[in-house]
Amino acid sequence: MPGILIIDDDPHISEMLTETLREEGYTVSAAYSGTEALLRLSCEKPDLILLDLMLPGLSGEELLPKIKDTPVIVVSAKADVTNKVELLLGGAADYITKPFDMQELLARITVQLRRRTQESDTLSFRDLTLCANTLTVRIGTAEIRLTRTECAILKLLMQNPNVPVGKTTILDKISYDTPDCTERSLKQHISNIRHKLQAVNGVDYIEAVYGIGFKMKS
Repeated sequence: MPGILIIDDDPHISEMLTETLREEGYTVSAAYSGTEALLRLSCEKPDLILLDLMLPGLSGEELLPKIKDTPVIVVSAKADVTNKVELLLGGAADYITKPFDMQELLARITVQLRRRTQESDTLSFRDLTLCANTLTVRIGTAEIRLTRTECAILKLLMQNPNVPVGKTTILDKISYDTPDCTERSLKQHISNIRHKLQAVNGVDYIEAVYGIGFKMKS
């Protein structure tokens, strides 16, 4: 299921959001300052971020430009229209004012994740182009068919090309769509992907990172 990072220095709001989002089936993590959030983002890749503005350390306004390729919903008590416009033009995907209605926030989260899914159906890395909706990957003019599990694994690795993705993370992220992938079979699925890609041009695109998991070879 999608992962959401909550960045808010108010423990009550953070805990309330965490509990509700987990009940909705999301994977949730939390940061309580801009500095902690930046550290988390250096080692994890959430599918969506809920960002408060008035944070210790880096403020939300300072943190927003540093967030790349992840939709951000600003959740703030600041209600000034000019401020909202500046943040939306500056990279925020949406803005909701505190106090907020939880059902409205859940709806906005659903919309952003739906857009992200639609936009991420095609991914590129080096000379690879993955078309997730057709379960194919192209290398030049060659088209390789993937199983649903192979496609889900390769998509996750390509979404995080510079970061090793842990085995547990892979299993958690793809378990909803590919229940056939287990800790025991993951290594074989990875091996199958590598062999299919190598058969085209001899290049190995995936490497094992000892003690962690797998990543795309840069």
